[in-house]
Amino acid sequence: MISALAWVRKGVAAEKPTTYEMTEEEYSNLQAVASEEIADAKKELKKKSKLDAEILNDPALKDFNLESYDSEPSDTEDPEGTNINVFSNIKGLSYYQDAQEDPYITLKDADDSDEDEEMRIFGSDNILLVAKTEDDISNLEVCVFEGEGDNLFVHHDFMLPAFPLTVEWLDFRVGRKAGQEGGGNYVAVGTFEPRIEIWDLDTVDSTYPDLVLGSTDKKMLRKRKGKPHPEFHTDAIMGLSWNKNVRNLLASSSADTTVKLWDLNSGKCVQSYEHHKDKVQAVQWHPTEASVMLTGGYDRQVAAFDSRAPAAISWWSVDADVESIMWDVHSPSHFFVATEAGSVRYFDIRNVKGGKGAAPIYTLVAHDEAVSAMDQHPTVPGLLVTGSADETVKVWDVRENRPTMVISRNLDVGNVFAASFCPDETMLMAVAGSKGETRIWDISTNAAVRSIFGDASIRTLPVVEKPLVSIVDEADGDEDDTREAIIAEMHGDVMEPVEAVSEDDEDDDDEDDEEAEDDSDASMESDSDN
Repeated sequence: MISALAWVRKGVAAEKPTTYEMTEEEYSNLQAVASEEIADAKKELKKKSKLDAEILNDPALKDFNLESYDSEPSDTEDPEGTNINVFSNIKGLSYYQDAQEDPYITLKDADDSDEDEEMRIFGSDNILLVAKTEDDISNLEVCVFEGEGDNLFVHHDFMLPAFPLTVEWLDFRVGRKAGQEGGGNYVAVGTFEPRIEIWDLDTVDSTYPDLVLGSTDKKMLRKRKGKPHPEFHTDAIMGLSWNKNVRNLLASSSADTTVKLWDLNSGKCVQSYEHHKDKVQAVQWHPTEASVMLTGGYDRQVAAFDSRAPAAISWWSVDADVESIMWDVHSPSHFFVATEAGSVRYFDIRNVKGGKGAAPIYTLVAHDEAVSAMDQHPTVPGLLVTGSADETVKVWDVRENRPTMVISRNLDVGNVFAASFCPDETMLMAVAGSKGETRIWDISTNAAVRSIFGDASIRTLPVVEKPLVSIVDEADGDEDDTREAIIAEMHGDVMEPVEAVSEDDEDDDDEDDEEAEDDSDASMESDSDN
């Protein structure tokens, strides 16, 4: 299952990522953690041994000598009988500092140059961050997308402590590189654990995150689970938003009903907000007003306020639990709200009276089930995409506050949990969901999208709808065959390749899409004219 996606724009990632090397302090910390885990295991073993002793002391079983039935020489004793603790000296596992000195390495550095080339990230590559869970093991995959060859592959990954719920890219340097000049390349990850982990994307084989926001006292957190605390979260992290205007600030929303503001310089919570009455699903900073944020929760409320004066809150009510919220980057005084009921509502933040927001400008009945993914094109006004638990992805034209559906597709990712436009490529988006598959979809080659959002010169160009791009395992067969199979699974909604398409031909090809638009118009309720 893939629960979250995030793009990293071109040119940000280091060309040659560095390899993580543990410090003396980290070795000591790892030994301490291992010792603590061993101590806990011994306590559990002691409890179990009491029961075993009762069984072994049963007179009816004495003759069978069950106590030494399976006994063998201990694997943890040396020839002299001294117990060896495998965690006593972890550094001892790496005996040879130079591979050239290790007699067991026969190939030496013959393939080093090839390996370095494979790890290289070019300035023309985009990075796609994929939060994935498989067989109860969660990872953050750092994928490279080579646009020229339509190639998507996993470059490296990080193991996560629990199921991931949200990811947020940021360029503020923390941890080992804190204070260094220039921007960084980091990702903040929120999981079912009440802590936020921040990882350096330019470092491979990392054992620890560069920064952890929140308490690491597991026993105390278990006792306080779900109970609000002013300094840290006590339940799952459901939403994250990095402030691009004040770069050292990160906002988080949690199932503990609070929203918290973190200072990345100190790694501490500097403000805690408790205005919601239920789990807070989403939080987002305003794109231009550095201190204004938007929050939405399971109390079916959306709140907008200045983080410096949190007492003055404007509220908007919606029809169901909030799934996601999003400021309109093309009109920053407006915002979108997607709900569990399958609707998308569009509000004007200026229409507030007595702290209560006005009715939505429009309500779009987008899906039959929850709208679990939503994004807007960063440079094309009015281009909105939604994804749902009904397994469909829909592209909308919401210009002039009259939303109409342009195209609807089943991309065979299962329940859609994430959909995100690429910041660099025109009309390229990533979609992922419950099947654990990621699809890269270029909607610019779709005739319906071109006819509505393209200019006259684009509409007359030859168009062949490009196949979807996904991460392909070489063991699964030829990449081209896999792409064709993906297209074949799109329920027959595929255009045949043609040499050129005129405007008249496009009109014929779009009859089905126009019928879908009419159906969408019928389901779109207008609550006001503005």
